[in-house]
Amino acid sequence: MNQKKYLNKIIQGDALSVLKTLPDGIVDCGVTSPPYNKGENKKGWLVANVKYSGAVDKLPEELYQKSQVEVLNELFRVTKPGGSFFYNHKLRWERGKMLHPMDWLRKTNWTIRQEIIWDRKIAANIRGWRFWQIEERIYWLYKPKEGKLIGKELKPKHALLTSIWRFSPEQNIPHPAPFPLALPTRAIYSVMDENKGVIIDPYCGSGTTLVAAKILKHDFIGIEISKEYVKFAENRLKNYINEIEEANKELSQHIVIKTFKERKEKGEFVGKYRMKNNDRQKMLVLFDP
Repeated sequence: MNQKKYLNKIIQGDALSVLKTLPDGIVDCGVTSPPYNKGENKKGWLVANVKYSGAVDKLPEELYQKSQVEVLNELFRVTKPGGSFFYNHKLRWERGKMLHPMDWLRKTNWTIRQEIIWDRKIAANIRGWRFWQIEERIYWLYKPKEGKLIGKELKPKHALLTSIWRFSPEQNIPHPAPFPLALPTRAIYSVMDENKGVIIDPYCGSGTTLVAAKILKHDFIGIEISKEYVKFAENRLKNYINEIEEANKELSQHIVIKTFKERKEKGEFVGKYRMKNNDRQKMLVLFDP
């Protein structure tokens, strides 16, 4: 199979339609943030109502969720067993009813490995109907290999960054909802480490995921419906060297002085609640019914 014709390009078109043209099992990892179906009528003091170039963000909710399931299942198909996909979305409300990404994620073929909180540090809408919403969600989706749902363990230098990621949205980008370079850099580097592969973003927008992939020396596949965003992302990729310093700020956080395993092997402190075997046996006897 010649997959080179798909690599290191941005394919202009509808995400689902383009994904259906890709071969099975060519992707190692992906990161995306789809349009949220916010109806193009939601706005706050800090941001205007969100409108995307070349796309409509006001589908009937049932149709929107169905389309997301279809896109995610195509991503599952093109991803290799053992591969991961990071799906950024947010909680929404319509007429007082919460719309949660888990409503449709559980209908996909993916194993939901973890829910990560993205602390954006700012609230887009600061009306008082609810506590100001400054967080979004990042779902780590996993394609099981050989029937094993748990998957490979992260290295400590990645896992120590915890399940709450704190960074502000990107600024000065001609796209209404860009996530920062640190987000895809962290996601990709954490699961790929030093291994090289193919990274996909089916709603690549201004190209942030693709820039992160290029800096980390991966191949990539981008899909974007807007000619305007494709042009901007392609130019950004040509000048990716200008963003290496920003990516390095994220990479510098992936460091651990001594791992849990190394501390344990040296008999050093590994947690105040760990007990020696004889103490554990005493506790079992004490609570024997």
